[in-house]
Amino acid sequence: MFLSFMCKDINQTEILAKKFADVVSDCGAFVSMFGDVGAGKTAFAKLVCKYLNVKEKVTSPSFVILNEYKSGKIPVFHFDLYRLEKEGISTIINELEEYSEGKILTFVEWAQFSENSLPFDRIELNIKYIDENEREFVFNAFGENSEKILKRLELCTV
Repeated sequence: MFLSFMCKDINQTEILAKKFADVVSDCGAFVSMFGDVGAGKTAFAKLVCKYLNVKEKVTSPSFVILNEYKSGKIPVFHFDLYRLEKEGISTIINELEEYSEGKILTFVEWAQFSENSLPFDRIELNIKYIDENEREFVFNAFGENSEKILKRLELCTV
């Protein structure tokens, strides 16, 4: 199952992030994120965290690999695989699987560097940069729980 949303500006992106936060707040999700530099991966994660009532400052995990936010409705773990070498990624794959279980939200930016080793039940989010303000968000579900999440998100309109 997949869903596609066109967001013409930051206000529409924020509405989508709020809807996504509402849908995952009671069940959690594992989200593999794809998109070019500047597409809006971290921006989307920040907005979702805002609507999960995360109190910590949400920043890009580019240099630290993982940021943890435990003050919101559910714990949020935000990974960035961009700076890991192939060997580095292989050392955290088992750890990533642990972050796919339970009532937590895990974002993994630059998921393409995982070489398809991510947990089976996941949402893949591809953010496409259209222009300075406009983005396309394409959600793909892989697994039963992720399909349920996207079906609930589909009921929400942006």
